[in-house]
Amino acid sequence: MKKITALVLAGMMVLSLGGCTKKTADDTTKKTTVARSMILATTTSTQDSGLLDYLLPVFEKETGIKVKVVAKGTGAALEIGKNKDADCLLVHAKAQEEQFIKDGYGKERYDVMYNDFIIVGPKDDPAKLKTQAPTDALAALKLIASTKSPFISRGDKSGTDTKEKAIWKTAGITPKGSWYISAGKGMGEVLTMADEKNAYTISDRATYLSMKDKLDLQIVTEKGKDLLNQYGVIRLNDPNHKIKEKEADEFITWILSDKTQKLIGQYGVEKYGQQLFVPNAKK
Repeated sequence: MKKITALVLAGMMVLSLGGCTKKTADDTTKKTTVARSMILATTTSTQDSGLLDYLLPVFEKETGIKVKVVAKGTGAALEIGKNKDADCLLVHAKAQEEQFIKDGYGKERYDVMYNDFIIVGPKDDPAKLKTQAPTDALAALKLIASTKSPFISRGDKSGTDTKEKAIWKTAGITPKGSWYISAGKGMGEVLTMADEKNAYTISDRATYLSMKDKLDLQIVTEKGKDLLNQYGVIRLNDPNHKIKEKEADEFITWILSDKTQKLIGQYGVEKYGQQLFVPNAKK
C-alpha cells in the first residue's frame, strides 16, 4: 500500500512539474510577442492630408511597432514633446523647431519633406486675389484686409498659423474686426468653416487637395516665395529615459530612408494627379 501511495505521489509531482514547465514556456512566448508601440505627436495638416494613413501601416508591418498619432497644431505638438508625452515629433514650423532644440528639449532635427501653403477662397473671389495677387501672399492679405473680406485663421499656434501671422506682420497689418475670425481649430475644420462662410484662408496644399471634392473653394494665391512649408522630424532629448527612444530612433531612421522618401514622393500622384509632398531628407 505504501508503495502504491508513493507511486501516485510521484506521478502527481511529475504532472505538477510538467504544468510549471508549460506555464514557464507559455510565459516566455508571451514575453517575446508583446507588441511594441510609440506615440507620434504631429500636426493636423499632416493627419488631414492622409499621408500618415498611407505611411504608417507600412512602418508597422516592417518593424512591428504600432504608432499612436496625436495630431495638434505645431505649437501644441512641441509642448507635448517638452512634457515627454510623445516619443517623436513630426511638425512644420522650422524656426520653432530649431528653438526647441536650442532650449534642450530635442537632440536633433531633420528635414523630411516639404509642400507649400496656398490661399484659398470663394469662387467669386470678392477681393480679386486670383487676378491681382496670384503668386504674392503679401499682396493677397493686403487685399483681403482692405476689402474686409471674411478670413478664417487657424488661431492655434500651428505651423500654418505661424506662417499666416508672419505674413500679416511683414505686411504691417494687425488683422482685426468682424471679417477676421480666429477659429482655434485644425486645418480640415478651418477649410470647412471657410467653405461655409464664403471666406478666405491659408492652407497647406496637401490638406486642401485631400478635401477639394467636398469644398466649394478655389486656389487664389500660390507658389509665392513666402509660401514654402517645410516639415521636420525631431529626436527628443530625454535624460530620464521616459520616452521610447529605441522605437523613436527606428521611426526616424525609417522615415529618412531612401525607400520611405520614395513613398512620400509618390503620395497623391495616383489620386490627385500630383504629389502632395516633396521628399528632401538630409540624413
